[in-house]
Amino acid sequence: MSYTPERRRSESLAMHGTRALSAAVLVGAVTALMWVLEAFDYTTDGWLDRFGIQPRDVNDLPDIFTAPFMHAGFGHLMANTVPFLVLGFIAAARGIAKFLVASLIVIVVGGLGVWFTSSANTLGSSILIFGFFGYLVGRGIFERRLADIAIAVAVVAVYGTMLLGVIPGDPGISWQGHLFGLLGGVLGAWFLRRSPSRGAPSSA
Repeated sequence: MSYTPERRRSESLAMHGTRALSAAVLVGAVTALMWVLEAFDYTTDGWLDRFGIQPRDVNDLPDIFTAPFMHAGFGHLMANTVPFLVLGFIAAARGIAKFLVASLIVIVVGGLGVWFTSSANTLGSSILIFGFFGYLVGRGIFERRLADIAIAVAVVAVYGTMLLGVIPGDPGISWQGHLFGLLGGVLGAWFLRRSPSRGAPSSA
């Protein structure tokens, strides 16, 4: 059977569709989980808030993995939901495996940054949101593919003002989580960048 350009395009479209569906399901499921957790937290008078990051408490270090999925009330969660869905989906649409590794890097770098530098219990998906932002922009810089550059430009155009969140200001907002989450995303993009030795670039 001959392998025609039409068949190749058809298979490529099918692959992109599968990736997009997987990304939507994963990011949607995580978002739903965060809402379930916040509902439980509401009914237990903030019991889950203890799983935020307590600065420089060695016993609390494991909570860097739970803090990004907890929120300080429904208002906090509602403010984070749309950017988490949008940026998370775009970051995951390239491939779930890379997305999971990038998210882990963001959680560790962001969480440790907060643990070392903050002065208050910190929780919220802003760490991941800023991480996704940094990852998408960093991917445009390090990958240098037209699609990645276009995505990076679009992300900056729509969400660029969020960078003001890395500036110290409101004591109730963790600029440390924003800053170190952002740095974690950029680091993830660099770590996961394509090596020139891998040959011709694949389609986005």
